[in-house]
Formats: sequence, C-alpha cells, structure tokens
Amino acid sequence: QVQLQESGGGSVQTGGSLRLSCTASGYTYMHYCMGWFRQSPGKGREGVAAFDSAGNPFYADSVKGRFTLSQDGPKRTLYLQMNNLKPEDTAMYYCVVDPAAAGLLPGRDACNYDSWGQGTQVTVSS
Repeated sequence: QVQLQESGGGSVQTGGSLRLSCTASGYTYMHYCMGWFRQSPGKGREGVAAFDSAGNPFYADSVKGRFTLSQDGPKRTLYLQMNNLKPEDTAMYYCVVDPAAAGLLPGRDACNYDSWGQGTQVTVSS
C-alpha cells in the first residue's frame, strides 16, 4: 500500500520560504515520476513541479525560478523548496507519485501520478 507522508507546510508572509517534504513507502521507489500538485478553494488542481519519466524536473510557469524540486533517494523523500512565496501560492499541496514507475521505460513512457498524499497546507499572507 502506497503511503505518502507530507510535511513542512505552514503560514508565512509574502517573500518567505518553506520546504515541503514527502516520504514515500509501500512501493518501489524510483527517482522519477514524483512531484507536487496544489489546489486552492475555487480552483482546480494544478501541477506545480515534478520529475518526469526521464528524471528531469519540470515546473509550472507560475513557480519557475522560485521553487526547486529535489530528492533524497536513500531516505525515499521528495522535497519542494519554495522561496519568494506569494499570496497566490496559498493552497493545499499534495505529493504525487506513479507507484508503477519501476515498470516504465524511463524517458519513453509517461508517468501516471495516481497516488496522492493527504496534503499539507501552505498559506501566504500579504
């Protein structure tokens, strides 16, 4: 059973920083096909940042230059460093993974971000 434990959310002022963490268990951890989505009230889910099936990070335009994705494989942990936070970054942030990533052809097959964590709230005040 896939388990994704997120942490690191909180409340900060505009311009502040937070680092989200997601520790994964219950599946074969790979260094690709994992990332972060977010959702705020009245808005749909938005992909924030993720490692694609080639292990390359990609970012939403709205966070490029401010957010950085990283991971610690031995710890099975994914991180999202968020700097220069803005009120529009306020949302519930979800860690997502493709639990079947080990069966993909890296760089050829697409990721299916089917497993989601419970989310961690990020609130940025002006």
